Parts: sequence; C-alpha cells; structure tokens
Amino acid sequence: MPALKDVKTKINAVKKTKQITKAMNMVASAKLRNAQSRIERFRPYADKFYEMLGDLAKGADPSVHPLLESREEVKTVLLVVITSDRGLCGAFNNFIITLALKTARKKAAEGKTVKVVCVGRKCRDAFRRSEFEIVQAYVNEMNSFDFTLASRIGGEVINGFIAGAYDEVNMVFGKFVNLARQEPTLLTVLPLSAEDQGEAKQTGGASVEYIYEPSVEGLLAELLPRFVNVQLYRGLLDTSASEHAARMKAMDNATRNCDDLVSSLTLVYNKARQAAITKELMDIVGGSEALKG
Repeated sequence: MPALKDVKTKINAVKKTKQITKAMNMVASAKLRNAQSRIERFRPYADKFYEMLGDLAKGADPSVHPLLESREEVKTVLLVVITSDRGLCGAFNNFIITLALKTARKKAAEGKTVKVVCVGRKCRDAFRRSEFEIVQAYVNEMNSFDFTLASRIGGEVINGFIAGAYDEVNMVFGKFVNLARQEPTLLTVLPLSAEDQGEAKQTGGASVEYIYEPSVEGLLAELLPRFVNVQLYRGLLDTSASEHAARMKAMDNATRNCDDLVSSLTLVYNKARQAAITKELMDIVGGSEALKG
C-alpha cells in the first residue's frame, strides 16, 4: 500500500497539471477564433482564384508562360510541407509528416529526386532525420504570419520552377474542416493545368464563361505568380487553424484525464488512509489485550 504522503503529492501534482492544460485550452480556443475567421474569409477568394486561373489556363497555350508548362519528364519534385512550430496538439503534426514522407518515398521509388521546403519546426526536425534534402526551412514563423511569408516561399518556388530546378511542386498541409476534423492534404501547386480546377467547378455550381481584358496571355503573366502565393497562403492559414483546433481538443482531453486521475488517486488515498487507521486500531487493541494478560 503506497504511503499517504506520496499519494497526496501525486494528487497535488495532477491538480497543478490540470490548471496548466485548462489554461492552454483557453489560449488555444482564443487563438482558434482568430485563425478560423481568417481561413473562412480567405477560402472563398482562393477557390474563386483557382477556378478563374483554371479557366484562363484552359483557353491558353501552355507555352505562353513557364508556370503552365508540364515537363515531359519529371525528374525533381519539390514538397512544401507545412506543420506547426510547437507540439501538444495530439497527432496533428504526425499525420502531416506521415503523408509527406509517404508521398516523398513514392516519388523517390519512381526514380525522381525529392527536395523539401519545411515550414514549421516539427517538419524540419522530422525531415532532418530522413533521407531527403531540405532546401529551405522556415521555423518560428507560424505563431504570427501574414501574406509576406507566403510571398517569400512563393518567390523561391517560382524561381526554382522557372529555372528548371523543380519539375513539379506539391504542398502538404493540414486542411481545417471543422473543430473536430483536420485533414492532412496533398495539393499540386505547379504546374497548373486545366484539369486541376475541375473539382472547384463541380463544387461551385454551374460553370461560368468569362470575358477577359486585356489578353489572356497578359493576365496569366500577371496572375500566375499571385496564384502560387495565394495557394501557399491558404495552406498556411489552414494549418494554423487546424493546429489550434487540434491543440484545444488535446488539452481538453488532457484536462478530463487529469480529473479521472485525481479521482483514481483519491480512491487510493482513502484506501491507504483507512488501512492506516485500521492498523493503528489493531495495535491499540493488541496492546490493551496484552496489558490485560
């Protein structure tokens, strides 16, 4: 039977842990409201941008802009993997990293060279232990970021694609569906093809025919780099909202586990206290009987 002092110490330690997890749950909840608002406002814009660029690409010759060119042979693939900088959010980061590694190894098995741009400390730490080359790592950026971060990443991605360093660019991120559901998602960023925007049209209702001014080629030259940045920014916003939702859920589960553990330890404490009282009573009764004898 454990000592009363040890059990009491454990109960106090668990209660302090509960205070921490409850506070972290409240902080994550406050951050989630802001992050969820940002992605919900930005997602319709990104979807419409994706649909419009697909419509433009459909009516244009792929040779008019290098970002539209599908390489005959894909030799080098760039993966942009977005995770959080901090942990304590359940298996959220592990799901993204698992999908990224699975995709990278599948591409490598096809004879392609895979390189990685890591956004988030968890991604960088995971790919440091892998066989894939990290081209660039952005750490301590996910706590507070704006469109500038997407533009920096997009600039490197576009320059590498145009220079021929990459033949295909994919992004792996955590898509925010709702508070209880965050999905690891793989999205092809470059090259853009007319087929890629089929899903957007299907979910958007009836197709719309657009008239563009000035020329389609001029618009593509202006909008394609922005399109890459928009998709990257969407991945950042989705991952940020997903991170806070996953952390809020993990801390809520941890708080409930603390309550269960306190109840269990209290039961052990009461049993130990009762055993100690019984032992003392038996000693008193035994001493009294010995004096009588």
